[in-house]
Amino acid sequence: MSEPIVVGTDGSDEAAGALDWAAAEAATRERPLHIVHAVESWPYKTPLFAPPETAERMTRAGRTLLAAARERVQERWPDLEIATELVAEEAWQALRAQSEKAFELVVASRGRGGFSSLLLGSTSLRLAGHSAVPVVIVRGGGADRGEVVVGIDLARQMDPVLDYAFEAAALHGARLRVVHAWQTFATLIEAGYAVDADQIEDDLRKEVVAAYQPVRRTHPGVDVADEIVLEHPVTALADASRSARLLVVGAHDRRWSAPQLGSTCHGAIHQAQCAVAVVPAH
Repeated sequence: MSEPIVVGTDGSDEAAGALDWAAAEAATRERPLHIVHAVESWPYKTPLFAPPETAERMTRAGRTLLAAARERVQERWPDLEIATELVAEEAWQALRAQSEKAFELVVASRGRGGFSSLLLGSTSLRLAGHSAVPVVIVRGGGADRGEVVVGIDLARQMDPVLDYAFEAAALHGARLRVVHAWQTFATLIEAGYAVDADQIEDDLRKEVVAAYQPVRRTHPGVDVADEIVLEHPVTALADASRSARLLVVGAHDRRWSAPQLGSTCHGAIHQAQCAVAVVPAH
């Protein structure tokens, strides 16, 4: 069986949007959908300090939530292979474990607890930075049209990020916008240096095209637009995301002891106006 699309849900409206996004993704990629709900583990770990019915009540509620999620997906995607799982773990621990057998993880940007609380805090950023597979953070229902945007850093290995972005664009028949931002230009102007902006942009564009050309050969039908922006990368990516269906960025540091997404990836997660796919660059 192919690796599934794994989605975390907590029953909130935001989680419902992420569920729909994940189901559509699974259908498009012809992969199974695995829906996971995390029950807070404290009633199981400290039964002496919890009412005896607490764990049972939370388990029943979790199963009801998963059944409703399955029904929601089946109504729209009746042929999709669906599995559900109730886990008694902290949300980030559950998702980290799921990443070992998933194609990608999908979560909402906010919700009511469990998976909901993880995306805009340190736990979510840690997960996005160190998951073994891409982590997609969905805002609202997510757009079902528009470009796929990928941010490219010429100083880093970008092949896995570009592979994911090109494949996503090809699957959805969308244009791929490759964005490279160079903030140093503004700094040089402010410092009084004479610079040739046109020449700088031309040179950067050649480097960007050279960076993605090998990946483009495997997806010759994808329409690609290059965008060289002489401003802060987070600003450039946030602006490009306004009319996009998906923003793809790379996570570079995989040390669990010191999680670091990098300021650009961190900023993009917070400021993007569309779903964000954080792809491990390994």
